Amino acid sequence: MRIGIAFDLKPTGPAPAGAPDDLHEEFDSPVTVRAVADVFRALGHTPVELGNGRPLIEALLKDPPDLVFNFAEGSGVSRSREARVPAVCEMLGIPYTGSDPLALAVALDKDMTRRVAESLGLTVPKGIVLSPPPGEYDGDCAEFLPVLEEAGLPLPVIAKPTCEGSSKGIRNRCLIRTAAEFGPTVVELWKNYQQPVLVEEFISGDEVTVGIIGNDPPEPLGIMRVLPKTPGDHFVYSLEVKRNWEESVEYEAPAELPPAVTRAVEADALAVFAGLGCRDVARADFRVRDGVPYFLEINPLPGLNPESGDIVFLAYRLGLTYPQLVGMILDAAIKRYGLV
Repeated sequence: MRIGIAFDLKPTGPAPAGAPDDLHEEFDSPVTVRAVADVFRALGHTPVELGNGRPLIEALLKDPPDLVFNFAEGSGVSRSREARVPAVCEMLGIPYTGSDPLALAVALDKDMTRRVAESLGLTVPKGIVLSPPPGEYDGDCAEFLPVLEEAGLPLPVIAKPTCEGSSKGIRNRCLIRTAAEFGPTVVELWKNYQQPVLVEEFISGDEVTVGIIGNDPPEPLGIMRVLPKTPGDHFVYSLEVKRNWEESVEYEAPAELPPAVTRAVEADALAVFAGLGCRDVARADFRVRDGVPYFLEINPLPGLNPESGDIVFLAYRLGLTYPQLVGMILDAAIKRYGLV
């Protein structure tokens, strides 16, 4: 089988002047593309690197592969950017791995996903969305002071861009402890990421992530708990932590949680996976406070970097190899399309 690989490659060198240093954080390294291609070769398939954008479209039109293995994030700030590759594949009638355009578009928008999760009965942190004004904000942030009180949000809160992944825009400074920090933090996020900002009640508790694989029915791969090496009440699984994970955290899988909590987290993850219509693979993130899982987000395009991806780390700690994980995702799509 010829398998096309859809991806966005992270540019080399620093971000452009004035841009945040995590501008291309979601994009992949050549290490990931090579690792995925090597898995396909070992399975007897022929990998074809498609990239994304115009080169991908031209390649699909000229010589379409039998299936596209998709982990392309898309460029820009469009909340539908992750849906582009699946949409093109559907127009051209080419099978592809992973979720469809609707699921990917909704899942990228954290606020929309919260609404879906809440409608399914999941518990979500209390939150509000603040949209940037037209043009540059030039106020003194005085109007931000009553916002938290009007929304009934107790400090601390955490602010994050609504439509980013891979912890892009979620930095240590996004944990807002005082009212004076609130306005400047939101304004900085508006400026850097050109999109609305989700402000949520900070849930102090265990950070856990759940891998989900397969269809009809999908199954939990397992739960991983992220344990800070310096314990505290206000741990944020920020981009700084992810970039320096060996010094900052321990990854525990299977997560040592009470059986009732394990069941609740897995049930909630499967509920939002099904509610959004996800397929083949996803990773759902929660905070657990007083035994209650609070849904944070679901990522139907989880990072597959063999050296840093959370779902990859989860698989390793469950005794799976990288080829086994990638093979499971591929098998799920092949079976779904009846290509076996």
